[in-house]
Amino acid sequence: MTGKERTGRGSQPLPAGKREAVAHEARAMSKRPTPLGDALAEWLRQSGMAERVGQASVLEEWPRLVGPQIARVTEPESVSADGVLRVRVATAAWAQELSLMTPRILARINAGRAGRIRGIRWLAGGLGGSGSEGRGEPRTSRRPAGPSRNGS
Repeated sequence: MTGKERTGRGSQPLPAGKREAVAHEARAMSKRPTPLGDALAEWLRQSGMAERVGQASVLEEWPRLVGPQIARVTEPESVSADGVLRVRVATAAWAQELSLMTPRILARINAGRAGRIRGIRWLAGGLGGSGSEGRGEPRTSRRPAGPSRNGS
């Protein structure tokens, strides 16, 4: 055939552009279906959202990343578009201590993560939950002020 392919249905020739489109479609149809997880991962990568999803996953993984002692007195709130993690802390003293530990905490958080956290902003006070255990304070029995039990 000279420059024009036949469709196989009658004698109608296909233009060159259409011929390439049909060949591409045939190759695409012969491939196996792409698993949904792979397709979603590819879309996230192409759209630039993979990094943001990686950053946001820190919120869910926080207790595992920082350990039970720090997790008890902190609550991650959000991650900004520029990679700053906001964490609510039970007390100002804990916020100060954690600010000194920030480089080590960042290294743990970012190990093997696509979406890097670039900084942490520790926000003292207003931690959700009730009771002294949520504030990192030891449990003590609190008796009302008044005379002691021995009568004095």
